[in-house]
Amino acid sequence: MNPGNRRAIVAALFANSGIAVLKFIGWSFTGAASLLAEAVHSVADTTNQALLLWGNVAAKKAPTADHAFGHGRERYFWAFVVSMVIFSLGGLFALYEGTLKLFSPHGLREPAWAIGILLTGIVFEGLSLRTAVQVARQSKGSESWWAYIRRTKNPELPVVLLEDLGALAGLVLALMGIGLSIWTGNPRFDALGSVAIGVLLVGIASLLAIEMKSLLIGESAGPETESLIRSETLRHPAVRQLIQLRTQHIGPDDILVGAKVEFDSDLSFRDLSAVINEIEASIRKAVPFSALIYIEPAVDPDPPDGDS
Repeated sequence: MNPGNRRAIVAALFANSGIAVLKFIGWSFTGAASLLAEAVHSVADTTNQALLLWGNVAAKKAPTADHAFGHGRERYFWAFVVSMVIFSLGGLFALYEGTLKLFSPHGLREPAWAIGILLTGIVFEGLSLRTAVQVARQSKGSESWWAYIRRTKNPELPVVLLEDLGALAGLVLALMGIGLSIWTGNPRFDALGSVAIGVLLVGIASLLAIEMKSLLIGESAGPETESLIRSETLRHPAVRQLIQLRTQHIGPDDILVGAKVEFDSDLSFRDLSAVINEIEASIRKAVPFSALIYIEPAVDPDPPDGDS
């Protein structure tokens, strides 16, 4: 994990932990269902940032006989756990609390507390989101935010971005619910705010779970990286053709590369070994990841006519 990612996570951790305390205090004074849902949401987010930091520590463990390619996927696993925490502790609790208050509504006490705390929360969550956006822009390039979240191999930044965005949206929904309850005198609007927060969090959790599942199963290095690998392989004068190329991320910063390559037939074993080492060094220099490379000399089973 690079320092920028860690900065975004730590900023979100401090923001969410402080906001959680304020929301619980506000709920104790007001009894607002949406404020309680938001307090539990902030506890879930604080837990999630701690899990992301732990995943980074676990991913640094040295390779073992059972995990010969290292533990880089720990970061994907703990990001997947985060999606489950958002779904259960955040989304389902908000849905439960909102539904309960819909059927057993009660009036708000001291609504000014709720409004003040929610507005304070919007400020802190906005600052946290700004930090995450600044860090993500360094690797996003020109692609859209949606494309970045779908395609990045870095699990932490999409989690923090979606959590912070969801937290801001949740605060606005809670503010709307409480505001409508005050304006109309109907406390069910507060309960509806809690339900809306629950739906929002379940949606975010589902999106994160889908993305992390794909990374856990194993995604390729992507077309740009594979294009670099092909060009570095084919530009060596001893290479006749690249027969097959397979890549897979074994962590956010590590890729596994397997290739079948046809070489000049007059190479000696020693020369062939030297050529393979040169190609591997060239690939490692070109790609933006740590690469574990296996190149297999091979002959094309279906050569063009006249080449057999």
